[in-house]
Amino acid sequence: MNIQFKQIEIKDKQTVLNLFKETAEKIHKMNVDHWQYWKNPPQEKIQWVEKGIQNNEFFFINLEGDENIGMVRIMNEDFLYWGEQNKKAKYIHSLVIKETYNGKGIGSLVIDAIGKRALKNDCKYLRLDAVSNNISLCKYYEKLGFKKVGEKEMPLSINNLYQKKL
Repeated sequence: MNIQFKQIEIKDKQTVLNLFKETAEKIHKMNVDHWQYWKNPPQEKIQWVEKGIQNNEFFFINLEGDENIGMVRIMNEDFLYWGEQNKKAKYIHSLVIKETYNGKGIGSLVIDAIGKRALKNDCKYLRLDAVSNNISLCKYYEKLGFKKVGEKEMPLSINNLYQKKL
């Protein structure tokens, strides 16, 4: 399976917001209280998306033939969650795989592809966070080789910080 990343442009903002909303609804069905604000996002979340798009950090995830299966935000730094770091890393946020593609190993393929890109940029780590009460997501990242290295308290959640050495 060939994963491709396509830069998201500001004209795609509504598609991004729709992907977040669909994912929030999916998460709600799993009885996990996370991302529910994406059902009706506050202005600061919309601005967060706009800033990420303007910084060229959001990408659609496509299969061959331009079939969109999700999106991801890939950042060079993440002061909000990680503060200043001295080892170069890529930070993964907002990894969304459409529900019809869940359970097919696509998430791990996407993370592997991001890891390969990070290595080409001389990065030492992949870093991401997961809300601590989403036990299955935390276990998923640990199964992929990520190690919990800390926690970050946010206004709406406590997030586990994970990194994987490349």
